[in-house]
Amino acid sequence: MNQPEQTDAAPGTPSAQVTQLLCLLRDAVPLIDLRAPGEFARGSVPSAINLPILSDTERADVGTTYKNSGQAAAIELGNRLVSGAVRDARLKAWRDFLTRHPDARLFCWRGGLRSETAQQWLKAAGVSAPRVAGGYKALRNACLDALGSATTTKRWVVVGGRTGSGKTLLLQRTPLAIDLEGLANHRGSAFGARDTPQPETANFENQLAVVLLQHQHSVLLLEDESRTIGRLAIPESWHSKMQSAELIILETDMASRCANIRREYVDEPLQQGLPEADLAQRIEDALDRIARRLGGARHTEVKRLLAEAFDNGNHSAWIERLLSWYYDPMYDYQLEKKHQRVTLTGDADTLLNYLNSELQPLG
Repeated sequence: MNQPEQTDAAPGTPSAQVTQLLCLLRDAVPLIDLRAPGEFARGSVPSAINLPILSDTERADVGTTYKNSGQAAAIELGNRLVSGAVRDARLKAWRDFLTRHPDARLFCWRGGLRSETAQQWLKAAGVSAPRVAGGYKALRNACLDALGSATTTKRWVVVGGRTGSGKTLLLQRTPLAIDLEGLANHRGSAFGARDTPQPETANFENQLAVVLLQHQHSVLLLEDESRTIGRLAIPESWHSKMQSAELIILETDMASRCANIRREYVDEPLQQGLPEADLAQRIEDALDRIARRLGGARHTEVKRLLAEAFDNGNHSAWIERLLSWYYDPMYDYQLEKKHQRVTLTGDADTLLNYLNSELQPLG
């Protein structure tokens, strides 16, 4: 190998390096993730594009050679696998991206051989591109550190309320909020799955960290959540903090709640092109998942009203039964354990006025 080229290695202390990484993430600096597609799929950072130096198969072959024959043999194999037209195509992809994003940086797993090699190839082609010191491992650790520090650097307020009360709509009306369900691509209940899959755990946490770094307020507003949103777990430090944070309660009448549920779970999927039969089956499957807790007779009744609703359009009937029989009793039980943390109860405007006046954000 030649002498290492320019890197983003931090001068001085490790804390300076972390600060630099956090700035890259906060500012959404374009990044080229040189790792194999399988590595990228398991987790990367939001501003990264995957332009791998080795395919999954090539990486596996190089790794086997490294294990059996050492680093020199592995490098020699890698150079043979990525040569000629293959190398030219990968180099062109990097150069094209750097032309569009001249401030972009390169990274691999630890900021080592793969990103150093790509950097050297680019330099030979007349293109300069710095590396991210420490690679994805350092970026990932910086994200986790940012998530952990938020529990002590901000004032946390959690908004609760009955199912369908419009908590997500409230979050969208204030810059103080971070929408965990939006980042998790799930509405947070047995009925909350969306048409597109949830992100991988690392991607969810990394995206959350970036949104947090871009959150320029001393107060952080979150929706009250259980430990998991779909199959994704909220970071443990965050969930623990949410269990002791100030709680404000959004009150909404039953008719409005039914309308909110219908819009989000019935009207919007249909408008987005989901066939009516598929939507009916999706809701029925979700009902079946809570059948034991709902109770046999009530489960049967809600399913009957659901089936009728797709004929007569009266979705409020099954939604109201489901809220009254299942979600509201569960909410009342949970709220009883949290009532000492409640500082305010009211409609959306009341809560927003409180947040804007008594919890004024910095800057």
